[in-house]
Amino acid sequence: MNKTTIRRQMRQKRRSLSAIQQKQASILLARQIERHHLRFQKRWALYFANDGEISPAIWLKKVSDRNHAVYLPVLHPIHHNRLWFLKLDANTRLRKNKYGIFEPDPRTTSRTPAWALNVICFPLVAFDTTGNRLGMGGGYYDRTFAPIRTRIKKPKLVGLAHDFQQVEELPSEPWDIALHGVATDRAFYRFAR
Repeated sequence: MNKTTIRRQMRQKRRSLSAIQQKQASILLARQIERHHLRFQKRWALYFANDGEISPAIWLKKVSDRNHAVYLPVLHPIHHNRLWFLKLDANTRLRKNKYGIFEPDPRTTSRTPAWALNVICFPLVAFDTTGNRLGMGGGYYDRTFAPIRTRIKKPKLVGLAHDFQQVEELPSEPWDIALHGVATDRAFYRFAR
């Protein structure tokens, strides 16, 4: 199957989940992350779920309760298809971006470079058994992380997905950013990178 077909099928499948199924998946996702020793990391990038994506909301609350820093991706205001990471706390003002997703207001919130984060979790449309990933097609994460490929200090890049979003094999491109792992509601998949 090509990327367009996989995207359409997976998005339809995850959007068909009920609110109860999504909540249960979020709880199980948090348990998988907890079991895999990422809980000791201090600076997390997470996201607000959209379009049927698995929600890291339960994990976000746990991380916040431990007084770890949480950052959210924000569409870069100047560089097309890139992200900033802005801190989320009790005083953060949120606004909707062009996709209707809430994000911190860059005029009122501090940001940090991607390389300074410990773990960056982001949604996937699909992933395969070797760690290739398929996003929504905008290239935001690939362009954002391309400059840090050569850095010695790198954050752990962890995709988050429903377990049914795993496929046998995905087509990949040389510019695709490799994942360290994928956490789902059923398992934590680690990839040799």
